[in-house]
Amino acid sequence: MKYHQIDRNLFIENRKNFASKMKPMSLAVFNSNDIYPISADSTLPFEQHRDIFYLSGVDQEESVLVLFPDSPKEKFREVLFLKETNEHIAVWEGEKLDKEAALKTSGIKTVFWLQDIEKVFAEMMALAETVYINTNEHYRAKVETETREDRFTKWLLNKYPAHSVAKSSPILHRLRSVKSKIELDLMQQACDITEKGFRRILNFVKPDCWEFEIEAEFMHEFLMNRSKGFAYTPIIASGNNANVLHYIENNQQCKAGDLILFDVAAEYGNYASDMSRTIPVSGRFTDRQKAVYNAVNRVKNEATKMLVPGTIWEDYHVEVGHLMTSELLGLGLLDKADVQNENKDWPAYKKYFMHGTSHHIGLDTHDYGLLHEPMQANMVFTVEPGIYLPDEGFGIRLEDDVVIQKTGEPFNLMRNIPIEADEIESLMN
Repeated sequence: MKYHQIDRNLFIENRKNFASKMKPMSLAVFNSNDIYPISADSTLPFEQHRDIFYLSGVDQEESVLVLFPDSPKEKFREVLFLKETNEHIAVWEGEKLDKEAALKTSGIKTVFWLQDIEKVFAEMMALAETVYINTNEHYRAKVETETREDRFTKWLLNKYPAHSVAKSSPILHRLRSVKSKIELDLMQQACDITEKGFRRILNFVKPDCWEFEIEAEFMHEFLMNRSKGFAYTPIIASGNNANVLHYIENNQQCKAGDLILFDVAAEYGNYASDMSRTIPVSGRFTDRQKAVYNAVNRVKNEATKMLVPGTIWEDYHVEVGHLMTSELLGLGLLDKADVQNENKDWPAYKKYFMHGTSHHIGLDTHDYGLLHEPMQANMVFTVEPGIYLPDEGFGIRLEDDVVIQKTGEPFNLMRNIPIEADEIESLMN
């Protein structure tokens, strides 16, 4: 990894919190991700499963974490199984965690090599009554690939059919949605790296530059600051490309007079940031572009103020819709008849602002969170309204990441990233 080693107290506390939610005499298992093949001997870069990382800090393949807090044998209360390392592996692949390094990273004292898992796991399961399996139940998940976690779960349920089964997912959704001080510091670092990338491209963008050149400038700055790169597939959409919500080709030339919509952000230590900005290719907004831009910014600022403890996610989006409706009326994009005759299931403003305003963010860009429960302090949400005008050849989205506070307005992790239209113009000129 490129990031500085994370304070292991984060993972110690996360395991303690998870264990406190487990049933008596229960055991929970978490697997690393696979290294996914492309073809021949080519593979995708490894990305650790966020749940095992959250609970252990282990950031390598072929790893298993087992939690058994009520085990009568103390050594079995927290156990890591790791791929055995040796000099040959170190030469060909780089050093892997040995038992000493695993303790330093995770705070877990009991470490076995993965080759011993069936023998040791059988001894643990003989003492346990319930086993927690880790299924992906995120509300956006659409998974077609069988994961290492899936394969292990099938083996486990076949091998030990007499055990009661419980789900880790509801516990993790609740725990991971509320961030600790260490996590917030890591997310701040990701946002600070994103800021450096954005300031870099403000000096780079000129008429006739290419979207992929801008992508390269971001990537250069992110890598220079110990990020492994983008927190998600970057969107660099000039002109009418901005009206394709998930435009990722980034292969068009940026023309004078057009706007460029960026949805680009860095990760740091596996924690995501998520930023959207929109800038003028020529360094100046037209009057119409600026009017729409400022309308989006006003919605973002007012929506941010609503992110306080007790807010319900669905109710919040209804209120943001009212804000956007008012701005669209002011811009002449809607009239009173449009609003009076609107379909309540698809309000009139949705013609120009068709996506949601906020989602949880953390280890995943669309992070875990129970959307039917009230918002809490130290949850982190994006705020990302937009107005999309294909008939006028541009779209605008603005997005920050904010931390809900116990009292007062949220704390903006992107407070130092330029966003006001006049400031953008000043910096570009």
